[in-house]
Amino acid sequence: MEININCDLGEKSKLHNNENDPYLLGIVNSASIACGYHAGDDETMDQVVKISKKNNVSIGAHPSFNDPENFGRKRMNLSSSEIRKLIIDQYEILQRIAFNHNENVTHIKPHGALNNMACEDLELAFTVAKAVNEIGKDIIYLVPTGSKMETAAKKLNMKIACEIFADRNYEDNGNLVSRSNPNALITDPEQAKKHVLSMVTNQAINCLSGKQIPCEIDSVCIHGDNVSSLETAKSIKDNLVKNGLILKPLNKMEKFKQI
Repeated sequence: MEININCDLGEKSKLHNNENDPYLLGIVNSASIACGYHAGDDETMDQVVKISKKNNVSIGAHPSFNDPENFGRKRMNLSSSEIRKLIIDQYEILQRIAFNHNENVTHIKPHGALNNMACEDLELAFTVAKAVNEIGKDIIYLVPTGSKMETAAKKLNMKIACEIFADRNYEDNGNLVSRSNPNALITDPEQAKKHVLSMVTNQAINCLSGKQIPCEIDSVCIHGDNVSSLETAKSIKDNLVKNGLILKPLNKMEKFKQI
């Protein structure tokens, strides 16, 4: 069985340092790169693209609300045209830098509040999905499994990769536990690796209550801005390989190969 490990990277800001990025890029298969709106800049994007290429890590854009003060985690009410522009502009910023390294952006994964809102709101989910689809039919759209984002993307017949979060707990409705809740994050690498292996092998979300929700899982996300990111990433990768999972970049997975 194939699985992907992705990580949100290039997120240098006053709220987060990105010193672990080079090490994480030696572990993960795909990088979702901040495009300067919630974090990062041309220099960080260039660095992540360069190291990703060297390590055969596929690259993706990680578009956000233009809100560096809140790391893109504050909800905003924007028009459909404003959301479309956010997505396309940030993709183009990263693609320009990738082009300089003879690379291409092969997936898109929305960040923070934009992602959370689109998970809950089908109209917004369609707005975001249509913007991604407009960029190109071959772009892989990385979405939280079981979300409204997955629903919208499937209706548009997009290339979809469904992800789970290695370091986050889930509510019984399949949504992430709010970061305002003390149980939101999983910081123990041992707990994280068991959490992930169970979800991947069972193709089901593990909720904090013990409930399991059947779902599709193609990718495991490790947040690059958590204190234990590096140790968690190593632990999860080693455990997946030990249990017979085949790790691949998103754009190399069999389900996304051209027919």
